[in-house]
Amino acid sequence: MQEKESCIKKYNELSFRLSEETTKQYSTSFYSASRFFSPKIRRAIHSVYGFVRLADEIVDSFHDYDKKSLLDKFEEDYLLAYKAGISTNPILHSFQITVREYNIPNEYIGNFLSSMRADLDKKEYKTKTDIENYIYGSADVVGLICLRIFCQNDEELFKKLYSSAMSLGSAFQKVNFLRDLREDVQSLGRTYFPNFQLETFNEETKNKLIEEIEGDFSKAKKGLDQLPKGSQLAVIIAYNYYLRLLKNIKQRPANMIIEKRIRVSDFNKLSLTLSTIIRYKLRGI
Repeated sequence: MQEKESCIKKYNELSFRLSEETTKQYSTSFYSASRFFSPKIRRAIHSVYGFVRLADEIVDSFHDYDKKSLLDKFEEDYLLAYKAGISTNPILHSFQITVREYNIPNEYIGNFLSSMRADLDKKEYKTKTDIENYIYGSADVVGLICLRIFCQNDEELFKKLYSSAMSLGSAFQKVNFLRDLREDVQSLGRTYFPNFQLETFNEETKNKLIEEIEGDFSKAKKGLDQLPKGSQLAVIIAYNYYLRLLKNIKQRPANMIIEKRIRVSDFNKLSLTLSTIIRYKLRGI
């Protein structure tokens, strides 16, 4: 019995390490911020990232394969993993452990996979309702999943921060839409803004979109001070990074956003992280 428990524990640790490595390989910015979560929260967040990233890669990168079949199999394998409490896919295994531990509603996961499935067929979002539904599934529910982890099953705190977490997920996703505008339209044939036309994208359109995103950031900021200490600093670092990225986009002409992927330099990322840590520590004195 003891040997069996030791083997399961070893497999659990391996699965979470692979989720961590997935996070590190695919997003250096997020991985850097995640180091400031408490150890328990960090490993859970990495498992969420691994699950979300794998689904996203299926729909965005596996062009030479049957994406629909792969996504269907991915969802089927997750449901089996959740039901059995184990999976031979380490990414799914670590994620189902997190889902169980933090009582994450399967409704959220279904919403997320529905938005991923929409990316297989839907290329244009013509109404505000269409894009809001997509963002809810692709980003807002991911924010809510993370919030359940941050709150450590404190239902009252979760309800209090629910709206802020939704706004933060929306803000991050919309910034990604602007950053990846050229690739989404030209490489993937997708437009995530209602009635968007690349050839008519100008300063007025850009500024209108940015104003909407700034509103999301403003709503999200209200919840940052109420986050538990084990997650607060990491979330603030991610918040400040995306805010800086939005600022860089805002400062660039509309035509440059179409021609080049705007980013935050490694030096500025480091500077931003250090300044955020210093301000955070001083505030706690």
